[in-house]
Amino acid sequence: MGDAGKEAEEEARRARAAVRKDWPIRVYKLGEEPPEDLSATTTAAERLAMMWPLALQAWAFTGKPLPTYTRAETPIRIVPSPVRKKGSTESKPNSEPGRPASDE
Repeated sequence: MGDAGKEAEEEARRARAAVRKDWPIRVYKLGEEPPEDLSATTTAAERLAMMWPLALQAWAFTGKPLPTYTRAETPIRIVPSPVRKKGSTESKPNSEPGRPASDE
């Protein structure tokens, strides 16, 4: 690699370091880390804002366009829980509308 290539590489390294300079970094002793529950330090809106880019990335991995249907039109499937509460007299929910639940 010539001097120009080394110079460009060093400039790129300095640019990356400059971006990292303002990252909020905290150091904790092993076993003294704060809990992962962010609800005490963030609002619901902040937590949603954190997850939205991850959801977009995950959807991009499918190679399909982001859905445009409304929430009311969202395709869903009801799957009964295999765990039933003791003494429950409720019937199992239908897996499909208009179809009786089975006792599988």
